[in-house]
Amino acid sequence: MEKLAILGGTPVRTKPISYGRQYIDNADIQAVVDTLRSDYLTVGPKTKELEEKLCKITGAKYCVAVSNGTAALHIAAIAAGIGPGDEVITTPITFAASANCVLYVGAKPVFADINPETYNIDPASIRACITDKTKAIVAVDFTGQATELDEIRSICKEHNLVLIEDAAHSIGTKYNGVPVGNIADMTTFSFHPVKTVTAGEGGAVTTNDEELYKKLVLAHTHGITRDIAQMKNPTDDPWYNEQVGFGYNYRITEFQAALLMSQLDKLDMFSKRRKEIVKTYDEAFADVPQIQVQKEIPESDTTRHLYILRLHLEMLNCTRREFFDALRAEGISSQVHYLPVYWHSYYEGLGYPKGLCPEAEKYYQESMSLPLFYSMTDEDVADVIFAVKKIIVYYAK
Repeated sequence: MEKLAILGGTPVRTKPISYGRQYIDNADIQAVVDTLRSDYLTVGPKTKELEEKLCKITGAKYCVAVSNGTAALHIAAIAAGIGPGDEVITTPITFAASANCVLYVGAKPVFADINPETYNIDPASIRACITDKTKAIVAVDFTGQATELDEIRSICKEHNLVLIEDAAHSIGTKYNGVPVGNIADMTTFSFHPVKTVTAGEGGAVTTNDEELYKKLVLAHTHGITRDIAQMKNPTDDPWYNEQVGFGYNYRITEFQAALLMSQLDKLDMFSKRRKEIVKTYDEAFADVPQIQVQKEIPESDTTRHLYILRLHLEMLNCTRREFFDALRAEGISSQVHYLPVYWHSYYEGLGYPKGLCPEAEKYYQESMSLPLFYSMTDEDVADVIFAVKKIIVYYAK
């Protein structure tokens, strides 16, 4: 209440607005109910239908649907042949799974710095990180904006590296007119509730490479197959299946697949609304010197998952935490994306020091995410803008 009094007493919102929220309609609910009443709850036809739908949306030849986005990254690392002694370059401004998947297969994550304007991994920093041990790059489409894929693909071709695009944020985004999911060697997706479309959890990997696809399939089903062509001891016994490799149980359920298919029917609608909100925010904050708006590269037609507010704290009489708390007091929930991965105590224990990526560390100290989701009303958006500007005016030097 003290903070409210400092900023003028009455908060902008009496009912707080969250920073992200799923949108579930009757069609989604009915799709799940119908599946729950069907003969299959897992390993059924809906999963296959979902994979075909994701191929159609992305233009990719192959898709493997899995239990979550982390599982997608893990099996992509397995399919890429990454292992002990290898290094994989990724960004520190991402959810930990983008680097953890490298540790899962016994390899070493190497962190390249970010572009201070786009917040995506900087291709120049990638080049500086390459050694004779580098096996792959995990390039993250942070906030939904595609990374500089042409240049990163060129780097991969030059050094014979596998490109895994972590598109957890970017379903619906296009790069030079080509949908994300149809560009990298493998592209991974997440369908967590705060993402543009959701399956509750859920993930997927797309690829145009048949050999990678076969490895992905095995990796997410214990390494077990019914494909006679892959067996060492083939038989025509109808009950027979054979473990031909080592894998995990990363299967998605049928009711998750049904929910996601229904959500994907609304992808264009979700994308359009998110773009409208981002445009409104950008226009509102363009003339506020205390705020930096994320720069968009012209190649990326972005369906934005996050809207980042970056503060020029040298122009404000407050800390980032004080600004964050003031927003909450105004009824506007925000979040921070992300703590640099190597700042996590676990990674500190692995020997990663602070100072590795100066631009990423500076970004983290100045950033927070504003509310962005499909069901935000124009009034909601206006309230967010008003609250931000109210706090800026109060704390401006």
